[in-house]
Amino acid sequence: MTYKAPVAQIDFILRHVVPFADVAATERFAEATPETATAILDEAGKLCSEVLAPLNVAGDHTPARLENGVVRSSPGFAEGFRAIADGGWVGVSADPEYGGMGLPQALNMSVAEMMSGANLALQLNPLLTQGQIEALEHHASDDLKALYLPKLISGEWSGTMNLTEPGAGSDVGALVTRAEPAGDGTYRITGQKIYITWGDSDVTSNVCHLVLARLPGADKGTRGISLFMVPKFIPDDQGEPGVANDLKVVSLEEKLGIHGSPTCVMSYDGATGWLVGAENKGMAAMFTMMNCARLGVGMQGVGVAEAALQKAVAYAQDRDQMGRIIGHPDVRRMLATARAEVFAARAIGLACATAIDMQRATGDADHAARAAFLTPIAKAYGTDLGIRVADMGVQVHGGMGYVEETGAAQYLRDVRITSIYEGTNGIQAMDLVGRKLSDNGDAAMRLLDEVTDGARSAQSVHPDMAHQLWQAAETLRETTLALLDRPLPDRFAGAVAYLNAFARVLGGHYHLRAALRGNGSHLALAQVFMARVLPRNAGDIAEALAGLSDLSAIGDDALMGDFAA
Repeated sequence: MTYKAPVAQIDFILRHVVPFADVAATERFAEATPETATAILDEAGKLCSEVLAPLNVAGDHTPARLENGVVRSSPGFAEGFRAIADGGWVGVSADPEYGGMGLPQALNMSVAEMMSGANLALQLNPLLTQGQIEALEHHASDDLKALYLPKLISGEWSGTMNLTEPGAGSDVGALVTRAEPAGDGTYRITGQKIYITWGDSDVTSNVCHLVLARLPGADKGTRGISLFMVPKFIPDDQGEPGVANDLKVVSLEEKLGIHGSPTCVMSYDGATGWLVGAENKGMAAMFTMMNCARLGVGMQGVGVAEAALQKAVAYAQDRDQMGRIIGHPDVRRMLATARAEVFAARAIGLACATAIDMQRATGDADHAARAAFLTPIAKAYGTDLGIRVADMGVQVHGGMGYVEETGAAQYLRDVRITSIYEGTNGIQAMDLVGRKLSDNGDAAMRLLDEVTDGARSAQSVHPDMAHQLWQAAETLRETTLALLDRPLPDRFAGAVAYLNAFARVLGGHYHLRAALRGNGSHLALAQVFMARVLPRNAGDIAEALAGLSDLSAIGDDALMGDFAA
C-alpha cells in the first residue's frame, strides 16, 4: 500500500474547523482564498504521493554516508529535493521580496505534514531551511538577507540549526563554542556541534549553518550567546559559493531511524561567520527558528501517524484471520481511536498555524499569546501521537509488523525522534505550565472560553457530546487555576499529564465543530473521540495535581531497584 496525501481531510479542517477564513480575510493573506488553498494542497499532495513517498524505503535501506569528507545522499533524494525546490515549496510562507510565495503558515504546515508522511527523512531538509529563512527575515541585516534569502528560498542552498554540543543539550547556556572578532566585520567560529540535521549534503550547492557561539567576555548562560551565519562555502563577489570555509563533518550518527537524513557531528576551526542580530541576543533569534520548527515537528508526528494508519488499515482490510481482521472489535478499536486522534492533532496544529498567521497579519497580542500557548501542545501531542499510532500499526500487522518487509516498523523507528528533538516533550510540557501560564492563565482561559462557548452552541444538536466536552473543559479550567497556586516544581511533576489533558479538550472541541459541519463519518469519529479518548483526562487531571512529594520520596537507589535494608 502506498501513501496517499490526505488532501481532502486537511482541506475540510481549513474550511470548517479552524479559523482559516479569518486569515484569508486579512489584507496580508487575501490571496489565500479557499480555491487557492485547495489548489496548493492538491499540487503538494501529488508531489508527496507520487515523488517523495516512493523514495522513503530507499532512504531507510541506503542511509546517507560520509565519503571523503562529503555527505552523499540516499538514492533519489537529490532528485526528490530538487522537485521540492523547483515547485517553490521551500518558500511557501517566505517573503515575496526574496522569492517566496508569502502564503499563510497554515498552508505551509499542511504541506509539511504531507511531506513528512511521504518521506520524513527528506522533509527535514526543507523544514530546517524554512526555520533559517524565518530567523533571517526577522533578525539578519539587510545585506545578509539580500545574499542568503533568495538562495535559501529557491532551494539552491539549504540551512541548518547548530545549538547542541557534547556538554550542552537542553542546557544551551552551557555551550563553549567561541566567536572571535576578526576585525573586518566577520568572526572566527571555533567549536564542535552535534546532532546537526542535514549538516552537509550533495543535494544543494551550499549549506548555511546558523551557529550559536559566545563572544569574548560575554556573560555565562544564555544571556551571553550570539548567533552567526557560517556557510560551508564563503560566497564570492557574485554571491555564488566560493572558497571552502574552515568547517567539516567529523562523522555521521548511526540512528534508530530517519536513515536518509544525515545527522552530523560538525567541527568549526576558526570558520568565518557573520553576526545575525545583536551581540549576546542569539537565543532570541534562534527561538524564532525553533518555534517555527517546533510546530513543524508536531506536524511531522501527524504526518507519520497518517501514513502508518493508512498502512495499518490497508493491511487489516486484506488480512483474513477468522474473517478480515478489520472487523475484529479490538483491531477496529485501535484503528478508530487512532483516526480520531490524528484528526484532533492535525486540527490543533493547524489552529496553532492560523493563530501565527493572524498575529502576523494583525499584530494582535491575543493571537500571539494563543500561538505561543498552542505551540508546545501541538509539538508534544502531535509527536507522541505519531509514536503511538506507528506502534499501533506494528501491532495491527502482528508478526509481520516486526518484519521489515512490510514497512510498518520504519514508521515507528523514524517517528521516535520527534518527541526528542526541537525540545523534548517533557520540556514542552514544562514550558506550558511555566512560561505559558505566566500571564495568570489568561491565554489558557480564553481558549477554554472558546471551548465552552462551542459546547453550548452545539447543545441542541449533539447534547451528550456537548455536555461531556463542557464538563471536561470546566474541569481543566479548575485544574489550571489550582496549578497557578502551586510552586513550579509541583507543576513540572504533572506537566505532561496537564498538556495531554489540554490537547484532548481541544481535540474534542474541533471534533464537535466537525460533527456540526461535516457528514456522518465526522459525527461517528467525534463520538469515538468523546467515548474513548476524552475520558482519559480523568487520570491525567489527577496526575497533574499530584505534585512532587511522592516522586521525591523515592530515592535513587530505589529507582535502580535496590531495596536492600
